[in-house]
Amino acid sequence: MPFYQSPKKIGAFDAKFEAQKIAFAPITFQVARCLLKFNLLAIIDSHGKTGCTLQQITAQSELTEYAIGVLVDMGLSMGLLWHKDEHYHVDKIGHFLLHDRMAQINLNFVQDICYQGLYDLDESLKLGKPNGLKVFGDWQTIYPTLSELPENAKKSWFEFDHYYSDHAFPVLLPLIFKHRPAMIVDIGGNTGKWAFACTAFDTQVKVTIMDLPGQLNVAMANAVTHGVNDRVTGFECDLLDDSTPFYGGGDLYWMSQFLDCFSDEQILTILQRTAANMSKDSELCILETYWDRQPFEAGAYCVNATSLYFTAIANGNSRMYHSKEMLKLISQAGLYVDEDIDNIGLGHTLLRCKLKP
Repeated sequence: MPFYQSPKKIGAFDAKFEAQKIAFAPITFQVARCLLKFNLLAIIDSHGKTGCTLQQITAQSELTEYAIGVLVDMGLSMGLLWHKDEHYHVDKIGHFLLHDRMAQINLNFVQDICYQGLYDLDESLKLGKPNGLKVFGDWQTIYPTLSELPENAKKSWFEFDHYYSDHAFPVLLPLIFKHRPAMIVDIGGNTGKWAFACTAFDTQVKVTIMDLPGQLNVAMANAVTHGVNDRVTGFECDLLDDSTPFYGGGDLYWMSQFLDCFSDEQILTILQRTAANMSKDSELCILETYWDRQPFEAGAYCVNATSLYFTAIANGNSRMYHSKEMLKLISQAGLYVDEDIDNIGLGHTLLRCKLKP
């Protein structure tokens, strides 16, 4: 990781400009969203190299010339557009905002899940609670009530969650099945996407999903839809409640984008409970995105930004971790890392863990 280890090479004038961009960041975010929502970037893009005038955009839009004018002018300042001879053109940043799936998913997630709640980030930081979650309901954390989110918010949350994990699946499946596990315990399996990927990859494997009741109801319904309800079962468990039973006897315990949902103290408890139910032949596979393991600075930027979603919205006390913090907790739980693989999918790291001798 070559980034963040030395002062940024930037002059004072440019640094001051960057500071102004931060000051106006909420405005630029909403301008970008509106340029997409009202298809203004798409309209301009459809005119190709010739570009189009404000009047031509207005003729194809539901917005007034005034409304379009304030948006495209700010789009120029944001580097989304350029303008010559009264014609607007989509610039490179605007092109990727319009056509890049990752940018679209991230933007929708921030708008539908994070934007309003982040207003209370300061209170969340002080209290250690997700103070911004109140925009959705009077809940302690977001996880038990994901199924109760408004439809647009629920769609954006699951698209964000699945987009990053789905890109890792093709690489992961051969790695996971090289030891031929007969029983996989998917801890925090959510809607069951990983379980169904496993049952499609190996027609004999059985998967038990451990999760909260709300998520299990969805997962079990999906298992019926996929025709694998004879091989995918649910195991209701609150991992933070020591009195809740924990599934024992799995060949492989699986945690994908899961431990980042907990504080370091809670992670240690979960890992200890997992280790206590593993045999000497079992293994625990942990898939996470660590900000220090990202191959490009853009990845570290997105991962670190996601931490603030956990702070203000999800639970108030978890984050995207530095890999050294996770390795320390794994060791404290009585486990060791048998294999450590970076650059899976979109910046994921797979840690294969076993019980210490």
